[in-house]
Amino acid sequence: MPTLNEIEKITKEYADERQKLSERIRLLEDEINQLKRKRLPLIKNTVQTVMEKQEALKAALEDSRPLFEKPRTVVFHGVKVGFQKGKGKITWSDDAQVVRLIKKHFPDQVDVLIKTTEKPSKDALANLPTADLKKLGIIVNETQDQIVIKSTDSEIDKFVDALLKDDDVNQEAA
Repeated sequence: MPTLNEIEKITKEYADERQKLSERIRLLEDEINQLKRKRLPLIKNTVQTVMEKQEALKAALEDSRPLFEKPRTVVFHGVKVGFQKGKGKITWSDDAQVVRLIKKHFPDQVDVLIKTTEKPSKDALANLPTADLKKLGIIVNETQDQIVIKSTDSEIDKFVDALLKDDDVNQEAA
């Protein structure tokens, strides 16, 4: 069994390697930010040009409505252009008012027109004693002591997890 001094030494080695990883991640993020700064002006200019071309295309389509009676759309250069019936958009300002009016005017359609969601709250239930959870039919797992190795810098952990997931996907594809 390792002594506390040996565990302290292993922990130091672990912390040193995490620091090295943190520095390398910072370098990568700096390089990414430099590339973004370098490429962003060109991207913004292209977005502006695309918007201008889109407005010109809209104007041309509007002026040429008779050409799109049948068929109503055509595809040119991978872009579908023409006309289609609008789907419309519905909005309301007060959910409670709409629910009240549905119940008043369409009581037979309440279950279809009103969304009702009932779901146990895992966070709230986690605060209940195990005996109470068992009364509710909730299974409690992994309550014994567990090893903890968690850095206080969670941003690095998220980045590393993302890198590892990407690496897993890349290895599976290979």
